[in-house]
Amino acid sequence: MSPLPPIRAMPTPALLTLLLGEEASSHLAGRSLIEVFALHAGRTDLNESKAGYGALRVLEASKELMARALTETMHAGDCLADPATVRDYLRLRLASLDHEVFMVLLLDAQNRLIDGIELFRGTLTQTSVYPREIVKLALTANAAAVVFAHNHPSGVAEPSTADEALTRSIKSALALVDVRVLDHFIVAGTVTPLSFAERGLL
Repeated sequence: MSPLPPIRAMPTPALLTLLLGEEASSHLAGRSLIEVFALHAGRTDLNESKAGYGALRVLEASKELMARALTETMHAGDCLADPATVRDYLRLRLASLDHEVFMVLLLDAQNRLIDGIELFRGTLTQTSVYPREIVKLALTANAAAVVFAHNHPSGVAEPSTADEALTRSIKSALALVDVRVLDHFIVAGTVTPLSFAERGLL
């Protein structure tokens, strides 16, 4: 009996077959992994069969385990030392949603994650965000800094004028209680989450 190939050496289709079975993985041919992990019941033909429904549950469980692993990494050290970790975490949490969510990452003085809270939930195109509630949350958690994130279900990551104005407003409110705003990410489908800090918008 020949030895099994190392998992890291296996091509993506073979890994999906190993995880989900041949029938379910055949429905995913040609999709990027970002698209695969954005799938959930109601958004793909996979859920039309029992095997497909089971595959979706496995994908959801896999995605949740990855998000928890990234959370552990952000708890352990400076979140911003590796921005890719933050981007991956936010994409796992927000990319597949069909409604807007505004999320706050609460950080300590060493930029370690205290908690990630989905604070406001909206519609397909907008979310009502209240700076007062963000200030209260930051004070309750004794956060030294925050990172914001929200998603654009449209798949377009460009910030709107309202996004920029809201970020400035919340930053001013938090400055009054000595809480720093380190970044604001926009998550939009399979594209790389946009960083306000990298764009010079903070």
